[in-house]
Amino acid sequence: MEKGIAPQEANADAPQPVNVEQVGDKDVAIAIVGEEGHAVDPAVVQRAVRKIDWFLIPAMTVGYGLVYYDKAILGSAALFGMTTDLKLSVPDPRHPGAVDTSRLSWATSIFYFGMLGGLYPMSYALQRFETGRVLGVIVVIWSLICMLTAAVTTHQGLYAQRFFLGFIESVIPTAFMTIITGYYTQQEQSLRQSWWFSSTGLWTIIGGALNYGFAQITGGGLRRWQYIYLLAGCLTFIFGLFCFAMPSSPVSAWFLTKDERFAAVERLRYGQTGVRCTKFKPSQLREAVLDVKIWLIAIMMASAYTVNGAVSGFGPLIVSTFGWTTLESIVFQFPLGGLCLITILLTGWLGSRYPNIRILMLIVCCLPVIAGCAVIWRSQWTYHAAAPVVGYTITGTFGAVVSLIITIGMSNVAGHTKKSFTSATIFVAYCVGNIIGPQLIKSQTKASHYPELWLGLIICYCITILASVTLFVVLRYENRKKESAVMEDETERAKLAFQDLTDKENPYFRYVM
Repeated sequence: MEKGIAPQEANADAPQPVNVEQVGDKDVAIAIVGEEGHAVDPAVVQRAVRKIDWFLIPAMTVGYGLVYYDKAILGSAALFGMTTDLKLSVPDPRHPGAVDTSRLSWATSIFYFGMLGGLYPMSYALQRFETGRVLGVIVVIWSLICMLTAAVTTHQGLYAQRFFLGFIESVIPTAFMTIITGYYTQQEQSLRQSWWFSSTGLWTIIGGALNYGFAQITGGGLRRWQYIYLLAGCLTFIFGLFCFAMPSSPVSAWFLTKDERFAAVERLRYGQTGVRCTKFKPSQLREAVLDVKIWLIAIMMASAYTVNGAVSGFGPLIVSTFGWTTLESIVFQFPLGGLCLITILLTGWLGSRYPNIRILMLIVCCLPVIAGCAVIWRSQWTYHAAAPVVGYTITGTFGAVVSLIITIGMSNVAGHTKKSFTSATIFVAYCVGNIIGPQLIKSQTKASHYPELWLGLIICYCITILASVTLFVVLRYENRKKESAVMEDETERAKLAFQDLTDKENPYFRYVM
């Protein structure tokens, strides 16, 4: 038997169902590693982490990529006749000769109203029930709703479809954030969170390439935008079938051997972040609601993600304003997506390699977004102008800003109920940003370069920087208070690791910056 392998694990290679009554209100990890620390073979740990990476990360990258693609294709679909077919763009009666695109703005925003409605119920379902079953059923429903977009004939029908699509899709980001915190250490989370979130950049490129291909369609019984949604729905359905195989935690990870499951759980003991607890705890919810750190993270996310709602949702339309054709406008999504992908992965790697530089990197990545908005706003919008396209491209660092907000938020909470609330709250703020962003675009101000949009985004990113500095001060103060209040006791540290304590309740928990 491997060194460090619990006796109860020696008789069965397949993961055994966790006895909820036996675990009680503690972490499910207790069922296989107990309350005392154990030595584990580093080679077994390395093998387990490698298997977890290969199982989770590619699937999560595809899954969140589909979420992002599903939202972003509305901007490209608008170029393929959707605005005309569904009357999303109509003459403005108040300004003769002008066009009113408010219906398109609301079609973008209403998705996030649906997501707002779904985030907390979905987070509760993910905590209480098996992750694979919840994800599998909901993702399959999502795929069907996505394909039904092709059947929409009015803008009112599109509003209804977008609301329910947002409600269903809310399960994905909350699930992914919580899954990462249950499988990886605090140090590892930065890189792993960045891997799945980097699909925002990757799928900007992939989605742009797919949409470019659909632009070549000249025949068939459907409009080009309808084909896009049918493809997205089919890809989502395939992903949904895979989700049924997703284990709830490393305790029940069927793709690991008994030795690897034990090592995968035991190695998380030192960080005190826990694995999973299926019991909903009102006390943790109250603590989360009153925790200033969570609300600072929410402010940062809401401010940072306004750029996505505006620039990603309307990107191709904005670029086409500079005199580029429909196809050329889509191609310009490639460098934006490439920069987004590179900066997300780079900051994720640096955050896992060097301690306490995440907030600093976040502030640095805000600066190109501010500069890009200023360049677009104040440059000349002449035919095939280069400057606004360059400004548009460098706003792609917003992806790294958001990825770091997710990492900082989720690596600084413990207690499963509190984690679930935090993940949902982060994406509630994400929805708020996405709702606000499109409303900053006023088609009547096109001649003056949409001043409300670019000034609004600059202000939002200044708020993000201010909230980040405040969070740094709060986290440093909390760490110093913990360090001065407790004497290190390794026996007690090991015992408390899987009691499902919150970051405030556990004296051995340390915040990362």
